[in-house]
Amino acid sequence: MTNRLPRRRLPPWLKSRAPGSPNYLELKRLVKDLKLHTVCESAHCPNIGECWGNRTATFMILGDICTRSCGFCAIKTGRPQNLDEDEPQRVAQAVARLDLRHAVITSVNRDELPDGGAYIFARTLEELHLHCPTTTIEVLIPDFQGDWDALKTVLDAGPDILNHNIETPPRLYPQMRPQAKYDRSLELLERAYDMSPAPTKSGLMLGAGETSAEIGQTIRDLADVQCSILTLGQYLPPSDVHVPLDRFVTPAEFDEWRLFSQDLGFHHVESGPLVRSSYHAEQQVGDLQVHPARQATNPSTPRTPSDLLQIDTPITQSE
Repeated sequence: MTNRLPRRRLPPWLKSRAPGSPNYLELKRLVKDLKLHTVCESAHCPNIGECWGNRTATFMILGDICTRSCGFCAIKTGRPQNLDEDEPQRVAQAVARLDLRHAVITSVNRDELPDGGAYIFARTLEELHLHCPTTTIEVLIPDFQGDWDALKTVLDAGPDILNHNIETPPRLYPQMRPQAKYDRSLELLERAYDMSPAPTKSGLMLGAGETSAEIGQTIRDLADVQCSILTLGQYLPPSDVHVPLDRFVTPAEFDEWRLFSQDLGFHHVESGPLVRSSYHAEQQVGDLQVHPARQATNPSTPRTPSDLLQIDTPITQSE
């Protein structure tokens, strides 16, 4: 890409804690010992110190090479050479050793596989249900190229939350998600809502060149397909070859979008400069009901959804 803006100094609200706590070091050793991948490391997440310090992590299955080349993502692009059939057991082993209350499982895109990797997602869920029956599980899935049988494979395995990120308004898809389709992502979330009682979740990055009108319409589109949980965070390009930063979004504007989204009926909204898709995921599940398919393996009483927040405050847009 050409005509890039020079790198900008981060504003104070985007400064995060440097990793190095005992919990961080223990989790880092565990991930290495079990030959696992985390999106925290692969995507250069700024919250890795906080989250790993609190013994929470997002495990990335299906390897660490992605078949897509999204303009915002730091994960390696290429053609994966193998499929690790033992990965689901190792993920369950890690979650059990960490004694996690809530686990997040995501993946690279594996478009070369007939089911896009849905079988490994399902196997991972099954292993977690078996070995970690009291752990609630969120899956952050790719679009499976519109293969709804693959989506059903994942949902039938009983995740507690089904997450698929819309990422950005449709105008920016050619730069941000060139191999994805905005309408297909919305359809995935709508079908997931119809096919399963698991709440759906999605997220957007702000500051990549979208307008306020586009942000508002994208949030409305997600509300229209009954999305329950929304995350909004600052886009930060991982390198000079990625889509350039357009602007830093202030904490005050993130607060406005949170109120706007809550007024549309989202059950839970995380909105702030450092928010990423899995940020505070363990807190979000407390507002939602455990997937009924889990009751055979999880004898605990289902959590009751919180009442929807009704806020009449009008939004003021800041650019």
